[in-house]
Amino acid sequence: MIGVEQVSDLPYLRFMRVVVQRVSSATVTIHGRIAGQIGRGLLVFVGIEAPDTPADGEWLAQKIVKLRIFADESAQMNRSVVDLAGEVLLISQFTLHASTQKGARPSFNQAAKPEDAKPLYDAFVDQLSTALGRPVATGEFGADMQVALVNDGPVTLIIDSKAGS
Repeated sequence: MIGVEQVSDLPYLRFMRVVVQRVSSATVTIHGRIAGQIGRGLLVFVGIEAPDTPADGEWLAQKIVKLRIFADESAQMNRSVVDLAGEVLLISQFTLHASTQKGARPSFNQAAKPEDAKPLYDAFVDQLSTALGRPVATGEFGADMQVALVNDGPVTLIIDSKAGS
């Protein structure tokens, strides 16, 4: 099976992972300075693993902008962020690939090394901007960031790139 690695006694799929939150607003601050800010739209956290490729980012970008998780006139979740001309704030978060199987300290061995992850993150910013049809707001790769949000719903989804393969 492509993308499976044996860790301890359990197989683990290898994938780019995103957490998508529907928000009324979101802001990322770095050293007291607002780095990115959006109104109604999606706050997306992305974690990258070593075997990930730009194809993972492209699949996720298309999936994210087409998610029908915003209410229509009938209060049904039938509209996408594109449909409502919403915004996207993208934040890199290697901790999405934490393993908590052993002990009390999470292991981040599955997360890609920064020098490998940054080019994929940069490509994902471009892919998501293209799919959305306008630039996405971002934090800063590898920075200590403070993220504030007003979660709308709440609606929170976890999507793994290999789910679509």
